[in-house]
Amino acid sequence: MRVPLLQIATFTAVGVLNTGTFYLCYLLLRGWLPYYPAYVLAFLISMVGSFFLNTHLTYRTRPTWRKFLLFPLTNLTNFVVTSLGVLVLVEWAHVDERIAPLTAALAAVPVTFVLSRRILTHRDAERPAGEAAAGARR
Repeated sequence: MRVPLLQIATFTAVGVLNTGTFYLCYLLLRGWLPYYPAYVLAFLISMVGSFFLNTHLTYRTRPTWRKFLLFPLTNLTNFVVTSLGVLVLVEWAHVDERIAPLTAALAAVPVTFVLSRRILTHRDAERPAGEAAAGARR
C-alpha cells in the first residue's frame, strides 16, 4: 500500500498541534486542579482531539465508535516504543539522557503512523471504493 507524503506530513503536523494542545490544556487546568489530575485530563482531551484531527485531516475517514475505542492503542504503542528507545539509546548507545527522549520520539512517529492508519482506515478499506470515497467526503 502506497503512503502519500501529504498524509505523513499531516500526521506530523497533527502531532505537533496535539502536543501544543496538551500543554496548553495542562497549563489552564493547573489553575483549578492539582498537577496530576490536570495532566491526565489534558492528556485525554488531547487524545480525543488527535483522534478527530487524524480522522478528518490525515486519513479523511469517518469517525466511528470502534475507531475511537481502538485509537488509544496508538498512544500506548508510542509510549512503549519511546520508552524502549530511551533505554536502548541511553544504556547501549550511550546517547545523552537529555537527547534520547527526542530521538526516541522521532523514531516512534513511523510506528505510530502505521498503527493509527491501520486503526482509522481499516473499515474504509473493506467498503467498495465509491462508498469509501463518499464516507471520506462527509
